[in-house]
Amino acid sequence: MNIESLYQLFKLSTGVCTDTRLLEEGNLFFALKGPSFNGNEFADIALSKGAIAVVGSDLKLKIHKNKAIIVNDTLIALQHLATFHREMCKTPIIALTGSNGKTTTKELINSVLKTKYNVLATKGNLNNHIGVPLTLLQLTQEHEIGIIEMGANHIGEIMTLAEITRPNWGYITNFGKAHLEGFGSEEGVIQGKSELYTHLIKNGQQILVNGDDPIQVRATKNSLKYSFGLKNNNDYKWSASHIKSIKNLALTFENYPFESNLYGAYNLPNLVAAISFGFLFNVPLIAIQKGISSYKAENNRSQEITINTCRIILDAYNANPSSMNAALNSFSTVSTSRSAMILGDMKELGNASIKEHNAILETAVQCTVETIYVIGEHFMSSTLQHPKIQRYPNVESFFEHANLYTKKHDSLLIKGSRSMSLERIIPFLKNEKNK
Repeated sequence: MNIESLYQLFKLSTGVCTDTRLLEEGNLFFALKGPSFNGNEFADIALSKGAIAVVGSDLKLKIHKNKAIIVNDTLIALQHLATFHREMCKTPIIALTGSNGKTTTKELINSVLKTKYNVLATKGNLNNHIGVPLTLLQLTQEHEIGIIEMGANHIGEIMTLAEITRPNWGYITNFGKAHLEGFGSEEGVIQGKSELYTHLIKNGQQILVNGDDPIQVRATKNSLKYSFGLKNNNDYKWSASHIKSIKNLALTFENYPFESNLYGAYNLPNLVAAISFGFLFNVPLIAIQKGISSYKAENNRSQEITINTCRIILDAYNANPSSMNAALNSFSTVSTSRSAMILGDMKELGNASIKEHNAILETAVQCTVETIYVIGEHFMSSTLQHPKIQRYPNVESFFEHANLYTKKHDSLLIKGSRSMSLERIIPFLKNEKNK
């Protein structure tokens, strides 16, 4: 079946699905196949639950006759369908990637633009080779703007996602020490993330860039771009001189005031990027201000929680050396001798793991805190010793042995990689013995 015929079938469906547990009647089921799963084996279930048809790669699906579309590669078929649909909708799309802050930035941009437009934005963390096409296939003629987040941990992945998405705008939050195991080095991170710029420049599309970042300025030298920054030579100038408190970041942008509910100076560029897109897409000033002020962090991203008067910063969605350092620097501005940190392992650092975990501990012990609790095999293997540091191999060991009560502390930072699931610590702290 060619892409036009598949698209006609898609138009008759109620949407696409890759998981029979989530399938709704009338869905077009794509039987994806991976190292540990084979969606072709669930074709019968999909059809019994009301799927309009199954797209798969197993010739055995022929028994379903006109209810089965056999393709060489189901994932590629899904991606091609997504690109075809994106072109048919002609919706302007903003693509963004970066080492840190891309999801928060996406949500901030969405919060600003939706005050004027009907916006489709990536939900959660559906930012990979499967999530991006699934998001694109949710576009409708009613959507006026699409915001697509792109994640990657190897060279070439961002280019693939850009070719699927064909964005009109692009923004890279930053280049940091993330996924070093896959990218090989910081230079590999820059090369991999900059593939978005390469695609946009090649296709004559537009870029928003942090004009104070010399690496990004060089990478966008021959592009159609708008820049923001603290320096006067940028298209948009902002100032952080009016930060009222570490808890509620406030800034001026083009001499207009903006207030937010966000914590941490590392979120300032994320705020400025969202405001910039508001200006670029002609959103009224008062609406941009409302979009910024109404956004509240959640889903374990710089999320603020109070237990027994202890202010907790839960930043447990992800961690790498760059984001960990940013979190420590921000926390150090509010921490006291009654504060504490809980730091979880940083993953995918390869041979640099011990070096990077030691470096984080060197920064952490300089902060004014009473105790630094570190959790995970990588922190266990780190060699830096200090009286403030307590090590635990896993969260379960921390629960059993750590003498941590919220009444002891005025503030607490919780930061670690997603696989550590440090958000589990919140119910523990709410436990009766901590009250």
